[in-house]
Amino acid sequence: MKQEFDMTDEHVALNAHIPSRLPVLPLRDVVVFPFMIYPVLLGRNSSLRAATHAIDRDKLIFLTAQKNASVDEPREDDIYKEGTIARITQVMKLPNGLMKIIVDGVTQGSITSFLPNDQFLEAEISVYNGEFETTHDIDALVRHVSTLFSEYVSLNRNLSAEVLEGFQNATSARRKLFFAASNIMRGVDEKQKILEGKTPRDQFFEVARLLTAELDILRIEKDIDAKVHDSIQRSQKKFLLQEQIRILQDELGSEEVLSPELAKLKQQIEELKLPADVHEKAMDEFNKLKKTPPQSPEFGVSRNYLDWIVTVPWHKRTDDNLDIVHVENILDEDHFGLEKPKQRILEHIAVLNLVKEMRGQILCFVGPPGVGKTSLGRSIARALGRKFIRISLGGARDEAEIYGHRRTYIGSMPGKIIQSMRRAGVINPVILMDEVDKMSMDFRGDPASALLEVLDPEQNTTFSDHYLDVDYDLSHVMFITTANVRYNIPLPLQDRMEIIELPGYLVHDKREIAKRHIIPKQLAEHGLKKEEVKLSDGAIRKIIESYTREAGVRNLEREIASVCRKVAKDIVLGKQQNGKKAIRQQVRIDERKIEKYLGVAKYRMRAPETTRHIGSVIGLAWTSVGGNILNVDATIMNGRETLTLTGQIGDVMHESAQAALSYIRSNSKILGVPANFYRKKEIHIHLPEGAIPKDGPSAGITMAMAIISAAAKRPARSDIAMTGEITLRGNVLAIGGLNEKLLAAQRSGIKKVLIPKENEKDLTEINPKVKEGLTIVPIETIAEAIPWVFKKK
Repeated sequence: MKQEFDMTDEHVALNAHIPSRLPVLPLRDVVVFPFMIYPVLLGRNSSLRAATHAIDRDKLIFLTAQKNASVDEPREDDIYKEGTIARITQVMKLPNGLMKIIVDGVTQGSITSFLPNDQFLEAEISVYNGEFETTHDIDALVRHVSTLFSEYVSLNRNLSAEVLEGFQNATSARRKLFFAASNIMRGVDEKQKILEGKTPRDQFFEVARLLTAELDILRIEKDIDAKVHDSIQRSQKKFLLQEQIRILQDELGSEEVLSPELAKLKQQIEELKLPADVHEKAMDEFNKLKKTPPQSPEFGVSRNYLDWIVTVPWHKRTDDNLDIVHVENILDEDHFGLEKPKQRILEHIAVLNLVKEMRGQILCFVGPPGVGKTSLGRSIARALGRKFIRISLGGARDEAEIYGHRRTYIGSMPGKIIQSMRRAGVINPVILMDEVDKMSMDFRGDPASALLEVLDPEQNTTFSDHYLDVDYDLSHVMFITTANVRYNIPLPLQDRMEIIELPGYLVHDKREIAKRHIIPKQLAEHGLKKEEVKLSDGAIRKIIESYTREAGVRNLEREIASVCRKVAKDIVLGKQQNGKKAIRQQVRIDERKIEKYLGVAKYRMRAPETTRHIGSVIGLAWTSVGGNILNVDATIMNGRETLTLTGQIGDVMHESAQAALSYIRSNSKILGVPANFYRKKEIHIHLPEGAIPKDGPSAGITMAMAIISAAAKRPARSDIAMTGEITLRGNVLAIGGLNEKLLAAQRSGIKKVLIPKENEKDLTEINPKVKEGLTIVPIETIAEAIPWVFKKK
């Protein structure tokens, strides 16, 4: 609290006898001005000692502000030199060693030099002497500051009328100056500039500047307050009038008068011809909405709900293009190969031509990344003339992603199915659910279980979203799902879908896709003309075999894009060096230029060794990006009778190796293996490329052959690879991914492939080009494989 101090004769006398040496008291977040009374709370030891020293002597102390309030023990450089000499008029000792003093500003002073003192700050003080001379300039400044201060007090809610009265009672220009300065609500650094003014005129100008800045802010605040008040008054008036109208309507029983917004909403509900239960639900919600005040949160909830009801399609649909020839042309135009899914779509179109309406068309495309699953779904929609909507399910872990949230939650909204229907605007779009094998579950539920209703033709006629809370018919929608790995899809979900495998592409397929689709697309995207750039078949094959290793064509597209960028750079450099009118020559790209543009080959064809080492056998593996050959090495050495497997081997592969060893030990005579080959021996099986995790039972036959080779000391043939799960009885069981494995064998130069007898039936569905150059031998037991794997003695 600040009060004006009336200067008395005693005060004048005191001012005349102020000693030049005074203790210094640094203050936080406050600037003390002359003629004002301030309470000060002391807690620092140095401050307590300075105040005690002043009380014991003449009660005079020099007060100055700290530059940084966070400094606990300020030194000479941490305080301002300009301050106020004050007299301590009252002392109160508080608990915890604190002290409260009342100080009375006497006059302005300035530190000239600091004196050595270990207990507290002490300095030589230069005292400002007496009143300043009154001139016309000073009178004008006093009047200006008085006007500003009067308006400041009237606008500032924190200052009472008594403050203005105190200002008007001040008898001198200096008192008015410091009284106004002490009541301005500004920071320490700004108020300190008043004390640092070299002349009274400078000090008055600084006070006037601060008052003007504060008045600008206060006027803006007053304007904002007036606008808010006016808005509240209008809202309250509108609410009261609406309530009066509603009450009068209820009393008179007259027709309701709706606002234009609600009238339009009601008209939309009536024109949609909703199903009976949905219409009843919508009208109940509408009747509740019109009785709810617009300011109520419930108004927004009900309005959003009705917006969803009227924007979701209920009857509108697109006409299907059922011309089989047209659909076939579109599918062939967009995709090369993929005969099986194309035939399935054409069959579906043929049935629609006969029955006009068919349910249960839920397809699941399973294949490695980049083989065209998502783009095939888009082509199907284009061929049928339907809207296409894609929903990404990768990483979905909340069933509310499918069912939506109930309206009790703030910010709730429908699930992805209803959102997709709203985006489509029709009841018969093609909805593609991408990455259905990458959903997960947690405490919020299992989205895979929620999809069971969506993808079941017997249930999705009455799909109920938690937000809409009404039945919605999804039977007209053509659902297509995609996945990379079949076994990651929950079995109940698999049961509701027709799964179509999309195998990896052959080199021939990739070359045709590059020529028909990728190269024209990349040339257009990079501003190149078809006649300007010519990639030879050899160059395309070089990119496929030496710079990509994948089942799809994504990396192939990236590498071709890289070539196009390099060609564009060469063309632009040639134009800049030879002039803008230089003729753009055709760029022919062969295998040699591919190495120039793309650098050293990333991959090389791992041709099988002409001579195999003892214990080394070639297997075939399937991964999510296609097939690959798998080298299996086995060695037998002195040691404990243990079996060691290395190379990031999974549990299933561990068990397969153990089963192979047990079978070989129990049938050593038949297999031509020494009966005691394992006595005091350690068997070590290693699968190279240890950074890649490996698992699955299909390497069982390969590990068995590697152990037999090491035990019998017979090298395996170098041109043969194998795959198959084994049992303790030596039987070879069926495996998956046969197409990809045969493709990997062909790509690696393998001549013979041993497969399980049970997989022989699958060969009819494999492209003849995959089997080209391969001798495929079906086997039923491990014993049948031995003559093929090992050369005859």
